[in-house]
Amino acid sequence: MDPKQRIDLHTHSFYSDGALLPSEQLRRAVAKGHAALAITDHADASNLEELVARLLRFARQQRDDFPLVFIPGVELTHVAPRSVAPLARRARELGAALVVVHGETISEPVAPGTNAAAVACPDVDILAHPGLITVEEARRAAENGIYLEISARGVHGLANGHVARTARQAGANLVVNTDTHSPADLIDQETARRVAAAAGLQADEVYAATVTNPQAAVARALCPVAKGHRAVARLGNEN
Repeated sequence: MDPKQRIDLHTHSFYSDGALLPSEQLRRAVAKGHAALAITDHADASNLEELVARLLRFARQQRDDFPLVFIPGVELTHVAPRSVAPLARRARELGAALVVVHGETISEPVAPGTNAAAVACPDVDILAHPGLITVEEARRAAENGIYLEISARGVHGLANGHVARTARQAGANLVVNTDTHSPADLIDQETARRVAAAAGLQADEVYAATVTNPQAAVARALCPVAKGHRAVARLGNEN
């Protein structure tokens, strides 16, 4: 993939609380210069099966509509820490290619222990907006190959500086995501670099968080044997 193209691994459609159909979301992502986009709608035990089935059906039936890589996923949101692992495993079994956990952002009353449960789970790919994550939790994320998110989304990004420093100390990998809910939330690659730099990342770290790590996450999602079973659709021409 071209390093000038954007990869976003955390967005929402109107299957949860986003504003757009998957088709419109992907079309807008193409216009913003994206090489890959994940739709990771909010999920718990009440809607997990339906969400994954809808995104997989979309991927199968419209695989030639858009010139980017589409990754069907879920974001486990406000689930109790004890439910993170079983729900992440179930998402994998259903065919989700990417499992995100809604981390302990300082802007919402996320249950304490959610970060720890997420970074301990091998079926989790990304811990989103992890707030005041500890060094121990970040080290566990590094050990388990779980990415920590630098968020371009308003209040979720308030702890980006802390996340960046803690990840550096622990050797954890970062990715810049938008947590898109509306068309205006999608950003281009230059804006993603600026978000990473504003979090305090150095030039090489900015490149890793916006190019190297997202590309590796996409490659892992495309591999059916990496971190469990995955199902991914390439929509349109390969970049």
